[in-house]
Amino acid sequence: MSASTIALALALGLATGVLSGLFGVGGGILFVPILLALGLGQLEAQATSLLAILPTVAAGAWNQRRYGNLRVRTAVIVGLASVLGVEIGARIATALPEDTLRRLFAVLLFAVAAQLVWRTVRARPRYPDLP
Repeated sequence: MSASTIALALALGLATGVLSGLFGVGGGILFVPILLALGLGQLEAQATSLLAILPTVAAGAWNQRRYGNLRVRTAVIVGLASVLGVEIGARIATALPEDTLRRLFAVLLFAVAAQLVWRTVRARPRYPDLP
């Protein structure tokens, strides 16, 4: 790995970390496209993203816990249940052709974007009396 690739990876990782902390997203939504831009294949990007998200999740959860926003019991239940889901998903991902996996990922990104647009358009002001 060249020095310029490492520098780009560090810069993109920092930017992705800021966006993860700001918007509460990460993993597939941010890391996978960044890793694809760095030249990884779809399957490698997804697998690498699963590991790369761990420090981000730990730091984000730690900070949100300090602010009183973390529901530990719910997080543990969801996290433990997701372990089985990750195992199933990884088996499916490795069985699919990379092109199909990339297209399915694109559909996921479009679905997330559509949901965000839909919720933003329909949103009512949380505090309508404030300017």
